[in-house]
Amino acid sequence: MFINEQSRSVASELSADDRLTAPPPPLPASSVAAVTCRVFRTPVTDGVAMSFGPLGHRVMAVVVIELADGSRGMGESWVNYPAWAWRERVATIDEGVAPLVVGREFTDPVAAHEHLVSILSPIGRQWGALGPIHQAISAVDTALWDIAARHAGVSLADALGGSLASELPVYGSSLGPAGVETSAQRCLELGLTAVKVKLGFGAERDESNLRLARAILGQGVEIFGDANQAWSLTEALEMAPLLRDVGVAWIEEPISGDDPHDLARLREAGGVPVATGENLYGAAAFAPYIERRAADIVQPDLSKVGGPTEYLRVHELAHRAGVIVNPHLYNGAVATAATIQVAAAVPGTGLVEWDIRANPMRAGTDTLLTGHGTVRVPDGPGLGLDIDLDALAETEEAV
Repeated sequence: MFINEQSRSVASELSADDRLTAPPPPLPASSVAAVTCRVFRTPVTDGVAMSFGPLGHRVMAVVVIELADGSRGMGESWVNYPAWAWRERVATIDEGVAPLVVGREFTDPVAAHEHLVSILSPIGRQWGALGPIHQAISAVDTALWDIAARHAGVSLADALGGSLASELPVYGSSLGPAGVETSAQRCLELGLTAVKVKLGFGAERDESNLRLARAILGQGVEIFGDANQAWSLTEALEMAPLLRDVGVAWIEEPISGDDPHDLARLREAGGVPVATGENLYGAAAFAPYIERRAADIVQPDLSKVGGPTEYLRVHELAHRAGVIVNPHLYNGAVATAATIQVAAAVPGTGLVEWDIRANPMRAGTDTLLTGHGTVRVPDGPGLGLDIDLDALAETEEAV
């Protein structure tokens, strides 16, 4: 890792266990004055497709929280799918979340998180929509951690005990299903040393894309695969010899339903490391995968799992079991900045996902990519750097 000399002394004072169980930083002694949801959206220009369907728009749903004393923070909620998810999220924030926090004073972000989860989770179960509930809470939780760090006058990473790195290794996401040659060349130009190939488009096309990626990237670049739950267990086992032959270092979400028992069987019989977790909500959902050794790598998404509060809990479970945590990240600038901060502050982060395609919503953090396979960890207050939402005014939806 690239050690940040400025934070080395602070970071070295905390053991891994202390770092993961340290109390959260306090919020200002001020009540929540306003919770605002802002949505930015623009059509995809270079083709983004998963095994379950294409992505039509780049979207960033940002929650801005303001306290009565003027303190402000922001967080992002995952709304990539379905196409109308951003409309639901605005309603959930405005009608579900805001009434529960406006006018209330919280001691720290975790206290607010527990308050929201206790009231909204039962509603989510009845609704059959725990995912959207956690995605909404994720944005609020991130915004409050941002405020707490700014209140302390430090970056979020430093508020969590100190940044363990000034740069984090990244992998390019994602090649395919079309334009693999162009995308692979793009990864080389960016100086990336690891990339992910989208799979689940039929065995013949998957094999062609994997072999083309390997031929262009060479043996010096790691290749991962992501099926987005496209296969049955039988199909995944049938694909395993190809994955091993091409040298795929891990296969992400290979099996429909993401059942931990099936993933454990694939790990044992297929001989390819397994990664999963982007569609798990709350730390408790990760426990079966970690306890059953169903995954070599878990991938909580800060904008989905429940914000930094739940991400840290996932990391604690995984770290104690010796499981790698590589954050899932396919969002805008706010989630990107927050993910980098949290990933830099906890031990054992292997790789951060980095979307190689054009994404105007992420423009505020694009300068963090170094050109040699890493991303810089900014050290400004809160999320580490100021993200100007007004610069995206032309893409803002009326909500």
